[in-house]
Amino acid sequence: MQVNRTIFDLAHERSLMDELDGALVRELQADARLTNRELAARVGVAPSTSLERVRALRARGTLLGYHADVALADIGRSVQALIAVRIRPPARDRIEGFRDFAARLPETVGVFVVTGTEDFLIHVAVANTDALYSFVIDRLTERPEVADVRTSIVYEHIRRPVLEPLSPAAAPRGGNSPSS
Repeated sequence: MQVNRTIFDLAHERSLMDELDGALVRELQADARLTNRELAARVGVAPSTSLERVRALRARGTLLGYHADVALADIGRSVQALIAVRIRPPARDRIEGFRDFAARLPETVGVFVVTGTEDFLIHVAVANTDALYSFVIDRLTERPEVADVRTSIVYEHIRRPVLEPLSPAAAPRGGNSPSS
């Protein structure tokens, strides 16, 4: 199971990429099935340079993997929901145990460990509202550490297929005022 953690300053330093790395990542996000030769041609570098850079991006954890994007309705999951879960008492072993439990459930698309009133946002995709009800009642609320569950059905999910790296100027540098 892959866990993506955001560690604020470290993530910013790790994500600094030059223009070539950004172009390679952009092209792979658009079509991860490109051959190395096609990828190199699209970004205007030698295949050996492309191969070396892609290997380096994988090694440092920028490229996490390659996958097929699937229409959820076509695989029998036409209802999506975001489920906010609060764990009590909030202890590391309970949080991590619940995180791992939720991530293993077949209905789960993604798990977010968050700050605020809730401890988790769980993105699920199920066949229908009856299946969603069963998931919440039979899977989540049966857990003794679950104190509260709030469910929001997703009407529409719009996801950008290609994300550009943010320039260092776009990232805040500490402080609360624009002049700091």
